[in-house]
Amino acid sequence: MPGADVGRGKLLLAQYQCGSCHQIPEVAAARGTLGPALESYGRRSYIAGQIPNRPDALARWIVDPASMKPGTAMPAMGVSEADARDMAAFLYALP
Repeated sequence: MPGADVGRGKLLLAQYQCGSCHQIPEVAAARGTLGPALESYGRRSYIAGQIPNRPDALARWIVDPASMKPGTAMPAMGVSEADARDMAAFLYALP
């Protein structure tokens, strides 16, 4: 993702407490089990089981998941578009 900051994305995932629901490698205290574990995220084919996994789609998903999949359990957390790009970049960089 051009202009995205992977390191900042890692910090933002902790700041927005994404680990309350997800296990996220390299993010302290990200041990949630309500949502899917996010290791090797860039190798996945779909977001939420139905949206083609592309960086731009993941950033939109992080900002407003219900607009992409009505009824999803993932809440909108008030993430800005810029923050979402950084968060998506970190997730795509996971091994």
